[in-house]
Amino acid sequence: MSVLDDWTRRVAEELALDPAVLDQTAVLDVARDVAHAVARPAAPLTAYLLGVAVGRGADPATAAAEIGRLARDWAGRAENSG
Repeated sequence: MSVLDDWTRRVAEELALDPAVLDQTAVLDVARDVAHAVARPAAPLTAYLLGVAVGRGADPATAAAEIGRLARDWAGRAENSG
């Protein structure tokens, strides 16, 4: 098990969550895309917002895909404005 796996399992336990609910790859992909397309500090904020949305009932895969699309659009907008 990796440090990342150990950490997320421990945090999930502390928050009384099932570690299996975390799609680690999807969250890391969203964070990467946002960090590169928008700004590095936007990545953790966006990951938090993704978690809030999922906690309120949003489908995790759909929400992650929508955020990815927003990040790509943001990057395209920045490229076209300069």
